[in-house]
Amino acid sequence: MVSNAITGRVLAGLLVIGLGFIANPYGVGDSVQASSESQTIPVKMKRRPTDSQWTIQQTRTPVSLPGYRPGAKAISLSRYGGRTDRKAEAKGFFYTKQIGDRWWLIDPEGNLFIHIGMCSVRQGMTRMEQQSALQKFGNWQQWAEFCTTTLKNFGFNGTGGWSDGLFLRESGHPLVYVLSWDFMGDFSKLKRLVWQEPGRLGYPNMCIPVFHPGFALFCDTYAKEHLLETKDDPYLLGHFADDELPLAPDILDRSLQLDYRNQDLRYGYLAAKRWLARRKGDDATISDITEEDRAAFLEYVFEEYYKITCKAIRKYDENHLCLGSRLYGEYLTYPEVLRAAGRHIDVVAANYFGAWGPDQARLNMWAKESGKPILICEWYAKGADTGMANQSGQGLLVPTQLDRGYFYQHFTLELLENKNCIGWHWFKLRDNNPADTETDPSNRDSNKGIMNYQFEPYLPLLEKMRQINQNVYSLTDYFDQR
Repeated sequence: MVSNAITGRVLAGLLVIGLGFIANPYGVGDSVQASSESQTIPVKMKRRPTDSQWTIQQTRTPVSLPGYRPGAKAISLSRYGGRTDRKAEAKGFFYTKQIGDRWWLIDPEGNLFIHIGMCSVRQGMTRMEQQSALQKFGNWQQWAEFCTTTLKNFGFNGTGGWSDGLFLRESGHPLVYVLSWDFMGDFSKLKRLVWQEPGRLGYPNMCIPVFHPGFALFCDTYAKEHLLETKDDPYLLGHFADDELPLAPDILDRSLQLDYRNQDLRYGYLAAKRWLARRKGDDATISDITEEDRAAFLEYVFEEYYKITCKAIRKYDENHLCLGSRLYGEYLTYPEVLRAAGRHIDVVAANYFGAWGPDQARLNMWAKESGKPILICEWYAKGADTGMANQSGQGLLVPTQLDRGYFYQHFTLELLENKNCIGWHWFKLRDNNPADTETDPSNRDSNKGIMNYQFEPYLPLLEKMRQINQNVYSLTDYFDQR
């Protein structure tokens, strides 16, 4: 183990970087490749390492915005990271509010707030992860101080999914955090109805057992067990009910094909059979199903899921936001899923991959159909300059850490311009050690972190992140005034 003195020097070095930014808000010694105002920067990108050629993406940065000057407008921040120059009602906990045509989070003191978070700020899921952290920092308190100081210095005000938010809360630099639960996942594990797939759980025929008569009782007990400890903590933003649940647009057909002889699967089969009979008659079969039927049943399934999980969460924690399950991929193309979610959740939580910037029309559809704001809760790009294979994961590939930073800037500027987004969570804090075979295969060999597995920060990436993060409120003002 290293001594506390060594850990202190690491923290001091990061603090010096942070203080240097105050003197020069756009970064000391930074060179921007755009030669003039409103000119984008060309950045190379691949979807997969095996692609034969790079493609060029025209990339926006703060200095490419006509008339915008990073750091020119100083905005003081609350202890949570909200802007103190704009106020709404203070309720003691976070809530959402649409002001004009922009959605905001409101912090516990009534300040307008955007959540800028980092996923997987945690002690480690494997023995190797935990051992390497303790060897580096000596104890978990020093680890927490390093993590929170690093994030604060580079403009992050919170943590995202799979983070030790409650433990980090006790550090000298508390961050606004979310909690990640597995209502459906843990119930299905109890019933032995799931298996592990890369990045998520697999379910029989891609059908979640939401109609099982034991699910609602399980959720109530689960919420009572897990949520009471933090229900009065103002630094808690809200709860994710589950991670990426499966979605099949033909879930009606799939439910009718479940093994009705299985005592736990038969409830999904019977629910689908009864639903179809009510809609089409007692003699209806799979051959009678139309695309309209499939869409309606999809909405019916997720209406049940969100109704049950949000009811349990609010019963034991009425103070914090219901963030629902983390939606991803095909989920986000179906208005039916968004409508079902919007009747119960407070925020649409979405994982976003495969695009250089968010599709504005899609973001607008999510907000329109759900009636709720959007939180991007997992996204990233991988750098080809780390020596990692970068075969796993869905993030795009760019040549360098600097290019990852430009990707971050372009993506977040697009989110801020949209006005439905109340924050984002980058995935993730730390690269996995490729030699650690206990880690999830979807993360094992790829550069996703803001630091390597030895806790050495990727400073070119972080400097570009900071240029957005510490100007986020002046950027929202810029877009709102255009």
